[in-house]
Amino acid sequence: MAPATDSQTFKALHQRLRWRGRFSLAWRILLVNLLPVALLAASLVYLQEVRNRVLNERMDQAVSEAQLVASTVSTLDTKARFDALNRLGAATGMRVRLYVAGQPVMDSWRDLPKGADAWRDDSNRWKRTAAAWLDDLIDGIVGASDIPPYNRYTQLPRQTVDVSLRADRTHVITARAAILGQPNAILVTDRHVRDVRRLLRAERARLATIVLFSVLSSVLLSFFLARTIARPLGMLATAAEQVRLGRARDIVIPRLGRRDEVGALSNALADMTENLRDRIDATEAFAADVAHELRNPLASLSSALETMDTVKKPELKAQMMAIAMEDVRRLDRLITDIAEASQLEPQLTRARFDRIDLGQLLESLIKNRDMRGTNGSVRIAFARPKKGSAELLGEAHRLSRALENLIDNAVSFSPAGGVVQISATRSGAYLRATIEDQGPGIAPAQRDAIFERFHSDRPDIAAFGKHSGLGLPIARTIIEAHGGHILVEDRPAGQQGALFVVTLPTAPDRSA
Repeated sequence: MAPATDSQTFKALHQRLRWRGRFSLAWRILLVNLLPVALLAASLVYLQEVRNRVLNERMDQAVSEAQLVASTVSTLDTKARFDALNRLGAATGMRVRLYVAGQPVMDSWRDLPKGADAWRDDSNRWKRTAAAWLDDLIDGIVGASDIPPYNRYTQLPRQTVDVSLRADRTHVITARAAILGQPNAILVTDRHVRDVRRLLRAERARLATIVLFSVLSSVLLSFFLARTIARPLGMLATAAEQVRLGRARDIVIPRLGRRDEVGALSNALADMTENLRDRIDATEAFAADVAHELRNPLASLSSALETMDTVKKPELKAQMMAIAMEDVRRLDRLITDIAEASQLEPQLTRARFDRIDLGQLLESLIKNRDMRGTNGSVRIAFARPKKGSAELLGEAHRLSRALENLIDNAVSFSPAGGVVQISATRSGAYLRATIEDQGPGIAPAQRDAIFERFHSDRPDIAAFGKHSGLGLPIARTIIEAHGGHILVEDRPAGQQGALFVVTLPTAPDRSA
C-alpha cells in the first residue's frame, strides 16, 4: 500500500502546484530581488528632488517679495515705512527687519519678549518631535546637504537669500533687498515656510505607501518563488530519498511539465531514476542468467568427475577426462565473456575517442584472422573503401572487438567453403559497414532476441557450448556507445544468409 499511497500524494501535490514556467528562474529571481530595491532607491531620489525643487521655488518667491516690498516702501518717510513694515509682518506672519548702514533700525519682532517665538506651535508636540527625528533620518540616508539652524538674533545676512531650519525641522527662508534710492538701507524678510515640510512629509507618506507596497509585493513574490521552486524541489528531494532508501520500488519521480530549470531537473531525475531502475533490473537478470549458464557446465563437469571414479576402462576414463576438460574450457570462455560484458559499459564511459579509419581497421582485423587461421575454410571478401573516406571517432580496441564478434558470428554460421562479404561505405554523416554470411539466416522474429545476453539459436548440436551467447550483446553495446546501432536485414536478391548492418557517425572534417 505504501507505494500507491505515496504516488497518490505526489500526484495530488503536483496537481496543486501545476504551473508552467515560461521564464528562466534566473530572470524571476533577479526581478524579485531588484524590484523593492529599485523602488526604494527611486523614492529616496524623488524625495530629495522634490525638496530641492520646492525650496528653490520658495527662495525665488521670497526674493521677489522682498524686492517688491523694498520698492514699495522706498517712497515713504521713516515713520510711515516702519508702520507699513510692521503691518506687513502682522498680516503675513513674516518677520520684517530694516538695516541702515549695517545697523538694525526696525524689527517686527522687537516687541516680543526675549526668547519668544511668533511661529511657535505647541500642539501635538510628540508628533512633531517624531516627525523631526524621521526627517533627520531620511536626510542622513539620502545625503541631503546640511542646513544651518535658524537664529533670530543673526545680523544682516550676506547672501540675497538663505535657508535655515527651526528646531521642529521646518524651513525658514531669509531674503534681503536694497531700498530704492537708499543703498545703505537693506530690507530683510524671514518667512516661515511650513508648507515645504508639510509637502515633503506628504510626499514621504505617499512614498512610504509605495515602499510598503513593494515590500508586500516582494513578500508575495517570495511566496510565489517558494511555491514554484522550493516546494517542487522539496517534492523531488522527497521522492529521490524514497528511491534511495529503496522502501518504495514503484515510486516514480514526478515530471512537473514545466519548461524552466525545475522542469528540466524533474525530467532529468525521472530519466535518471528510470535508467537506474532499468540497470538494477538488468543487473539482477544478468546475475540470474550467469548463475543459470554456469550451472550447466558445472553440472556436466561434476557428473564427469563422479563417473570417472566408477569407470575402470581406460578408454572410458579418457572420454570422461575429455568431457571434463571441455567443460573447464567452456567455463573459462564463459567467465571471460561475462567479465568483459560486466565491465564494458563503465569502461566505455571513461574511454577516450580518437580518429579511426574504419576501412583500415577492418583490413587489419581480417589480416590478423587470416594469419591465425581463425576462419577455417570460410573465405572473407572485403570491399575496402578509399583511404580516409570512412573515418569516425572511437576507441580502436573496442571497435575491433565488436567487429570481430560480428565476423566470428558470420563465420560460425557459414558452411564450409562459404564466403563472408564485408563492406564499408560512407553515406552522408554516417558510415555503413555490412557483414553478410551464407548461413541459414535469422528469422524476423528472432532479430531482436539475438542481441540479448546468453541467447543462442544454433541448429548445429556440435556447436553447443562453444559460444557463450555474449558476442552479439557485447558488439551492440560497443556500437551504441559510439553513437551507432546494429540491424539485421535480409540479403539482397533473395540470397541465403544473414546481413548485419552497422551504422556509425562519421568524424568531423579536419578543416572544421
